[in-house]
Amino acid sequence: MPYLIPSRTPLTPDQVERGFDYLLALQMGGGAPVAGRAEADPELAFILLRLAEDIVWPVTALDAEADLCADSFVLDEVGCVLLSALRDWARDSPTTAVPGIARSIIRFIVSIIPDPDHEDTAATLEALRDARLAVAHAVHSAPGAHR
Repeated sequence: MPYLIPSRTPLTPDQVERGFDYLLALQMGGGAPVAGRAEADPELAFILLRLAEDIVWPVTALDAEADLCADSFVLDEVGCVLLSALRDWARDSPTTAVPGIARSIIRFIVSIIPDPDHEDTAATLEALRDARLAVAHAVHSAPGAHR
């Protein structure tokens, strides 16, 4: 699946916060406060797509050190299909893609990567946010970093 993930500048801390704020608001019941965010923040589809790549890719990609079997290749292809579909959706209709990508990320977390340390999906999202924020701060505060 590496051919689906182009090299890119990592998300900024602000982008990580905005993406996870949307995911958490949707997970907690969303409603009216969440509904207008896609129109108000045109970059949100891009941010959620990038978060989906950061969450899905490490879980579904082939692990060169693992004992490979047919299931390994199936999981890799499922990740490719999911990310490709989300990318097409974000490109073709960014506003309608925002809630769909967010729900796909939440479903993926609930179904594929339950966290035994965080029984609640919101707690898992918060843990993922904290990890992505640490990366974003490290990358964007390094000398010569992209800003």
